[in-house]
Amino acid sequence: MSENDRVQKAMQHFGRLVSEQMERVERMKKDDSWTEYSSLRPVRIGVCWGDGIGKMISVHAERVLRHMLKDEVENGKVEFRTIQGLTIENRAAQKKAIPDDVLEEIKACHVILKGPTTTPQAGDEWPNIESANVAMRRELDLFANVRPVKVPSEGIDWCFFRENTEGAYVLGSRGLDVDDDISIDFKVITEQGAERIIRMAFEYARANGIKRVTAVTKANVVKSTDGRFSRAAARIAREYEKYGIEQDEWYIDIMTAKLLDPARRKDFRVMVLPNLYGDILTDEAAQIQGGVGTAGSANIGRRWAMFEAIHGSAPRMVKEGRDIYADPSSMIRASAMLLRHIGFPERADKLEMALEVCGQFERKLKITGRDTGATGEEFTTYLLDEINSGSLSSKWNEFTQK
Repeated sequence: MSENDRVQKAMQHFGRLVSEQMERVERMKKDDSWTEYSSLRPVRIGVCWGDGIGKMISVHAERVLRHMLKDEVENGKVEFRTIQGLTIENRAAQKKAIPDDVLEEIKACHVILKGPTTTPQAGDEWPNIESANVAMRRELDLFANVRPVKVPSEGIDWCFFRENTEGAYVLGSRGLDVDDDISIDFKVITEQGAERIIRMAFEYARANGIKRVTAVTKANVVKSTDGRFSRAAARIAREYEKYGIEQDEWYIDIMTAKLLDPARRKDFRVMVLPNLYGDILTDEAAQIQGGVGTAGSANIGRRWAMFEAIHGSAPRMVKEGRDIYADPSSMIRASAMLLRHIGFPERADKLEMALEVCGQFERKLKITGRDTGATGEEFTTYLLDEINSGSLSSKWNEFTQK
């Protein structure tokens, strides 16, 4: 193939991507309705077990969620549905990130509790299919990835708003090998996509009395896409000055350092950032909290929402027979976020309180990921015992006032 042919092929590929994104922008302009969970009967919760340790920790999280919603299940206000087809084996066999019949099952639910899924990479035994997470976020337009991280003993109370449907990931499987020497990937940020995630972050700050929102970019170098995100943040911030909310901006490289700085990290509360930076920074934040196994996340769209752990499927743990020792805290924390989203904030608070008492303060059982610690099932039982004990609030007050 001649150089001119290679250039023309690359231009055609890029043109198709631009056309698709322009169509997506038009859809975003028209979509302005939100699901009202209070008017639904029943609220349908789909549970996708996923791969690897996901099959184990999802079961524990569902057990907790069913306990917290026992009355609603019995009176028909909540219904659980098990969705089994999101496994790597089924996805690989059908060569789709989400098989069509599975996507139909998912869309028939209102919220999804999803275990970690395996994403193939070069050298794997699986075909090079797209990430199920990326595909689900795109198909359900789950534009907001919300990840809270709390370490009360260190004064850390962060909430990250990561844009979910744009940035470096949304076209991650649509890059181009121009020839044997050149590979090009694409990053996209739209005005509409940036505005809705930034506005959600500011609304969260306003609703919770928080006076600072921090945008995280690399706009000094990545001038077009990150520059658009930066300008959108500054523009929207002006609308919230009347609420006493300030907006600042940090670059992703120095921000990773500042989260590790005990003298500065307490100052940050709400952070809003494009897709890739959000993925990196929230994993770092989760490690400060106690590891990625302790953190859950919400993926919020106007019509659907999906709740998950932030870590992967850990196939090595399964191979070594250690999956029973996997920490279910991440999925249980995601379950608390699900409870809050569908209208049960007090139960969500109680569950999060129990996670802090059991996982950070009291720690009668310790999860190590090996037979030196408790199994996921044992930890889940410990957690439920604390919830049912009647002494949870007094323990929480005792530990937080020390």
